[in-house]
Amino acid sequence: MSDIVQKLWGFCHTLRHDGVDYGDYIEQLTYLLFLKMAEEKGVEIPKGCDWDTLKKLSGTDLTDHYNDVLRKLRSAEGLLGDIFTQATSRFNNPVNLRRLIDMIDEEEWSSLDVDVKGAAFEGLLEKAASEGKKGAGQYFTPRVLIQTICRVMKPDPRGRKDFTIADPACGTGGFLVSAYEWLVAESKGVFDRADAKRIRTQTYYGQDLVARPRRLALMNLYLHGVQPRIYLGDTLYEPDRGERYDVVLTNPPFGTKGANQAPEREDFTIETSNKQLNFVQHVVNTLKPGGRAAIVLPDNCLFEDKAGEVFEILMQDCNLHTVLRLPRGTFTPYSQGVKANVIFFQKGLPTERVWIFDARSNVPGITKKDRPLTREHFAEFEKAYGKDPNGQSKRTDGGETGRFRSFPLVAIKERGYKLDVTWLKDESLEDSDDLPEPQELAAEAITELEAIVDSLREIVALVEKEEGVEA
Repeated sequence: MSDIVQKLWGFCHTLRHDGVDYGDYIEQLTYLLFLKMAEEKGVEIPKGCDWDTLKKLSGTDLTDHYNDVLRKLRSAEGLLGDIFTQATSRFNNPVNLRRLIDMIDEEEWSSLDVDVKGAAFEGLLEKAASEGKKGAGQYFTPRVLIQTICRVMKPDPRGRKDFTIADPACGTGGFLVSAYEWLVAESKGVFDRADAKRIRTQTYYGQDLVARPRRLALMNLYLHGVQPRIYLGDTLYEPDRGERYDVVLTNPPFGTKGANQAPEREDFTIETSNKQLNFVQHVVNTLKPGGRAAIVLPDNCLFEDKAGEVFEILMQDCNLHTVLRLPRGTFTPYSQGVKANVIFFQKGLPTERVWIFDARSNVPGITKKDRPLTREHFAEFEKAYGKDPNGQSKRTDGGETGRFRSFPLVAIKERGYKLDVTWLKDESLEDSDDLPEPQELAAEAITELEAIVDSLREIVALVEKEEGVEA
């Protein structure tokens, strides 16, 4: 995939001379990839809009036809029209459009074992980020990690008429696509007649703040034969829509940008400007009783000032049964210095004990080329988690030298409900030959400083609020 991204990126420089910027190029690329993959998969497309008609033309006939294709698709009924909302061609030179079509036509995209449009989108955003443009971290969760989460969470809608699966920060739809792929693998692609239509049209929900990744999420699921409901808007600052879900799988965007004020939500018990902690509150509120969730959170969310308050409420309403400490560098190359975790919980039962799996200590940091993230990084965790998606399988505490340990609620309470619990001595940090790269250490420091800044903002907001009351 990296070779393909490199090829597509090289062509981007040519297009810039034609007035097509990075974002426009990526958008046009996804339109064309969608049409090529629809042909490969035999997905129905309106007459005259298929890939073959584009391949046969050149010159102004091609640009005119491409404009006509996008016009027909954006006025199509249903999900297809939603995918191509406001779609317009950015190509002025038909030679450039012809070259891009030929480049895409050289590959059999559906045979690649990746989320093709998502990977191309993220890869090109990474390239743009290296040239000072907006990065891709906000859209990216490693596929290996998503698949691990799906395997232990078992998002299975079969036999339950109202079963729903959601991602309130869905980006390009990685969690929703993998949840459906997990189901197809489990069922060998065969659903009961009573289930089939409901699963494909009434099961998968999402939301994203940005139009382009939302469009990709719709495309990805459409090509899988799924018709999701994916909203465009701000999950945290919009009123509760009233929808409730059986499974929520999500990786809220990292960082503090745009989080300088707490959302005015009556259903949020704890007032905080920390974006990820607000997503935790949102997920708890949108789960059905008995529903389960897995949320990716950076380390600072487990220990910053408001974290204890949020997790105290969470542990009263939910069984927060498992925390997975992710390997250092899991989000390389997008958010290289971020150290993160996954928390797993079920709504409706209070927490009695928390199991923590340390997949980080004494594990070499993830790098893009030499030490990429693989399924093996989580094989021991999946076995330890057990077959019950609600974390109720019989488990074994590995003791002070093991990676999997159990902590009773009283021990968590003594820590102020903060979950940054460690017990293994990380010897790799003492080996000067195995220290993280300088940029990774700097990024870690920035992450921790941002957590401190968040806390200071909370203090300033509190002081201003009290001064306003006194006045």
